[in-house]
Amino acid sequence: MDPVAIDQVRLNFNPQGLLAINAAIGIMMLGVALDLKLDDFKRVVKAPKAPVIGLLAQFILLPALTFLLTLVIRPHPSIALGMILVAACPGGNLSNLMTYLAKGNCAVSISMTAISTAAAIIMTPLNLSLWGGLNPDTAEIIQKVSLSPMDVFTTVFIILGIPLILGMTLSRLFPNLADKVRKPFKIFALVFFILIVLGALAANFKIFLQVIGLVILAVFIHNALALNLGYWTGRLFRLKERDCRAVCIEVGIQNSALGLILVFNFFGGMGGMAILVAWWGTWHIVAGLITAFIFTRFKLKEEI
Repeated sequence: MDPVAIDQVRLNFNPQGLLAINAAIGIMMLGVALDLKLDDFKRVVKAPKAPVIGLLAQFILLPALTFLLTLVIRPHPSIALGMILVAACPGGNLSNLMTYLAKGNCAVSISMTAISTAAAIIMTPLNLSLWGGLNPDTAEIIQKVSLSPMDVFTTVFIILGIPLILGMTLSRLFPNLADKVRKPFKIFALVFFILIVLGALAANFKIFLQVIGLVILAVFIHNALALNLGYWTGRLFRLKERDCRAVCIEVGIQNSALGLILVFNFFGGMGGMAILVAWWGTWHIVAGLITAFIFTRFKLKEEI
């Protein structure tokens, strides 16, 4: 395929499939919310340094540096906008597990997940509109689709905000029930989402094979930037090593499932965006496991 043609590719996804993927991430977020408690938010007030620095890296520095990265490597416009979209998303729901494997501070990771999920209702549409509009190439796409930050806000609130409120409410009012359903619910939600994504991939497999080579390098560089940004921002502000590891993984593991929904809802399944976001969702798991493995090779100061 002519590389330029990727910006004109639209992935096939019928209305029923789109409804299913919206439902899948809503269920996934409900599962995440069952793990969250008000104490996770209160912990930020009591010990704000690490979560606040992490959120600064996630919602301010990463989108800004991603914008600069798109100007430097000059990918095709839809791929560049996909990178900006990923950077605008909150942390992914696998970040807490990755932090545990990396011997990072799980309390910081959970606090960041809680705050970033809530903050994303405002910050995701804001960063997407701001940085997407500043890049001349991606601004043209945003203008063509007449992207409204308020429409994105509404969609993100429905997908993230409502499940977050509902899950935390259920966990608080019915703690015993929440304990029983938490694990099977999260497994079901993850399997459900994977099946939907595989179905979408199967329906567009020829297109995927033709364009995947265009996004592999961009995702590798972008994800490496995110992981290093999180870790070294923590070191710059003199966080403890376990906190630096948590921030590193929180910034490097993005909620690409949310990104996919926004691509299909607002950009008509634009090929470059969809393939990049989908590949990020695959690669950040591999990169997260590699990062966790590397961290475990180095003993923490308190273990020496």
